[in-house]
Amino acid sequence: MGPADLAATLGLEEKVRLLTGAATWTLTELPTIGLRTITVSDGPIGVRGTGEDGLPSAQLPSPSATAATWDERLQAELGALMAAEARRKGIDVVLAPVVNLQRSPVGGRHFECLSEDPLLTARLAVAFVSAIQGAGIGTSVKHFIGNETETARTEYLARIDERTLREVYLAPFEAVVEAGVWTVMAAYNGLARDGVEQTATAHGPLLNGILKGEWGFDGVVVSDWLATKHTAESANGGLDLIMPGPGGPWGDALLAAVRSGEVAEAVIDEKVERILLLAERVGALSGIPGTVGPYDAHGAAEDPASGETVALLREAAARSTVVLRNAGGLLPVEPAAGRGPRRIALIGHNAEQPFTQGGGSAFVTPPHVSDPLEALRAAYPDAEVARHRGGATTVKAPLVPTEFLRTPSGEAGIRIDELDASGAVVATRTLPDAESLWFPVTLPGTASVRLTTDLALEASGRHVIDLGPVGAHRISVDGVERSRSERVVGAEVILDSSYANPPHVETEVEIAEPRLVRVEADLQVVDGESYGRFVRLHFRHRTPGLTVDEEIEAAVAAAAAADLAVVIVGTNPETESEGWDRPNLALPGRQDELVRRVAAANPATVVVVNAGAPVLLPWLDEVPAVLWWWLPGQEAGASLAAVLTGEIEPSGRLPWTLPAAEADVPVPDGIPVGGYVDYDEGVHVGHRGWDLLGRTPAREFGFGLGYAAWEYRSVTVEPGDGASALVVADVTIANVGERAGREVVQAYLEAPSAPVAPGDGGPDASAEASTDVAPDRPFRWLAGFAVVDVAPGDETSVRIEIARRAFEVWDVDRSSWHLPPGEYLLRISRSSRDLRLAAPVRIGDGAPL
Repeated sequence: MGPADLAATLGLEEKVRLLTGAATWTLTELPTIGLRTITVSDGPIGVRGTGEDGLPSAQLPSPSATAATWDERLQAELGALMAAEARRKGIDVVLAPVVNLQRSPVGGRHFECLSEDPLLTARLAVAFVSAIQGAGIGTSVKHFIGNETETARTEYLARIDERTLREVYLAPFEAVVEAGVWTVMAAYNGLARDGVEQTATAHGPLLNGILKGEWGFDGVVVSDWLATKHTAESANGGLDLIMPGPGGPWGDALLAAVRSGEVAEAVIDEKVERILLLAERVGALSGIPGTVGPYDAHGAAEDPASGETVALLREAAARSTVVLRNAGGLLPVEPAAGRGPRRIALIGHNAEQPFTQGGGSAFVTPPHVSDPLEALRAAYPDAEVARHRGGATTVKAPLVPTEFLRTPSGEAGIRIDELDASGAVVATRTLPDAESLWFPVTLPGTASVRLTTDLALEASGRHVIDLGPVGAHRISVDGVERSRSERVVGAEVILDSSYANPPHVETEVEIAEPRLVRVEADLQVVDGESYGRFVRLHFRHRTPGLTVDEEIEAAVAAAAAADLAVVIVGTNPETESEGWDRPNLALPGRQDELVRRVAAANPATVVVVNAGAPVLLPWLDEVPAVLWWWLPGQEAGASLAAVLTGEIEPSGRLPWTLPAAEADVPVPDGIPVGGYVDYDEGVHVGHRGWDLLGRTPAREFGFGLGYAAWEYRSVTVEPGDGASALVVADVTIANVGERAGREVVQAYLEAPSAPVAPGDGGPDASAEASTDVAPDRPFRWLAGFAVVDVAPGDETSVRIEIARRAFEVWDVDRSSWHLPPGEYLLRISRSSRDLRLAAPVRIGDGAPL
């Protein structure tokens, strides 16, 4: 039997039970109809799993990195890897990709999004989704919709005008729905639209009207985790599945709403059919009572440390890398015997601790992280490579080393006493290290937890003990109370990610000779609702050491004595994460000073920017070579070595605009005002806003030098087939450099500069004259692109299809798409501002003339 027939056999209680998750990562099973549980997992830089298998996960470069390749083929290969990882970990649906746009560069999840541009986002997301689902694993595109900021993300209402919503923010979602995505995740925030102010999980005009009605989406609309607060409103509004479970606002409350007539049973039936269709698609439904199909029908996965996986992730990270500057052709630096560098100074906090992934739900534990130092030593076997930190960039101390920890009885580790409401000990255990200080509490009688450990400190000088408790607490160090709070917290610390970034309590301890320092902490048990009850404490320690001034001096001296200086600067887990937005675009710490001093000491300096989102680079045009390395994933060091030596060309192009100054940024932040986030820039998102305002960025959207040299020779335009393309551009380019190269040929449109007179556009033009006169169009917008590999000295033809939608605008009065006639200008470019060729495109009567 199919999903609809099976749904018809179920009673109301069974049907309602299927609409709330069984646990944090699993859906409810129903063996009576052959339905096993469906398991979901966070993405999109790897498949974390449920946390119960203990298996490492292949760690991909961040989505903002892979988007920099502009390469749909590579995106599909990464999607296939994700599907294999899901299969290996027993996952049916991966909660990815994120297709919200990078509206402001300070957005906390900027690194987790693909691009500031709706077309680039859409095409890459479709390739990713199609590859994963082609292997029988579902995807959940997110977050629908208006979820472009982390500040008060569970509270604000996004106000987006109808045309902007359609042309910009809905566009990537529409594309993946058209490609057949199986689930869509409704966002935490709400929307104010057409007089309706409602949360995204209950917004009927969007979920029922556009998504399911107009677009014909036949999959499951799932809530973001703990996002749903209402019963009838969300049920009638189009939500199909509440996660996580058990609990939540449906269950018995939804049963009562159906029986009272507040929610029609037909509404429930439709939701159940959608969930059973998803089950059928992922192989979780046999339709035979007590029987389900084999999970591994699509085969086993590669190990995340296998040669094939490592090679793919190394290539992806290297190809993502963007050459921002290469004065004098400093790069690549080949390791040729007798001609390569003999001494290399590797400098920077991020050279010591590369930032490979952002924080939050995208976090995974990789099988390894390729170390830049080891990778450079392997790539330059004849060189002496030494590493110097050049000063810490993080505010918080590192996790306390495991070897420092002693229980009161002298054993290694941390003693945990679980206390009941009277303060009596009901259970005791030992935790091995500071990383384990986020643990579940399962005894129902446990009201709080007491942590006790002795730090065995040996180095003389000033030590810093840094503790970050989540919720109510009392902390003492060496018997002196350092912090106390009676504020009890709950599941909101998960929703706002404050569990990952709590206020920290620092204690300085002077050590003259080795001794033990007692640390005690009484901590609340957090009730995380469907996440369970848990305790969380960040436990960090900083040993005495060199000052930042001393570290910078040592790094500069090393650079001066080297043949090549490689400085890795960037952000860190304190700056880029789900749960909070950045306060500014500055590099943390004194990294700008470090770069300038190293470059002054060594004319052969390469600066590598290890960040997922834009940061200001005030020295960008002062240093010889600059690479944007992104958050490169597990093959960090190996990819950097491949780029520096030229083994793999860094062929990345910026998928967003790099500002030169914060004051120039068109949308400086997404902070709600009075509970609203107003998208006042309209359709002028990203590079379009920079063009509208006439501002000059440090590097524009689409920029990237690579290692080849390109000549754009000709373009011809002809009508397309009307299905996939309205027009087709054939572009001839040549690689006039000495190295093989990969080029991203970009096509932009400029609208007719003058209004079109009534009657010029065909039989309906006079009736549409009001919409033709002055549509508020971007000055220039991305309309297509293609990626091509060309050998040195070769010429090739590149075909770029321009879809009808690229020319269309949303007619608000008629609630439909409209094709304004007139003469458009097609710009063939290397970036949004490096314009190489142009061709007119005349549109009349809904088609090219």
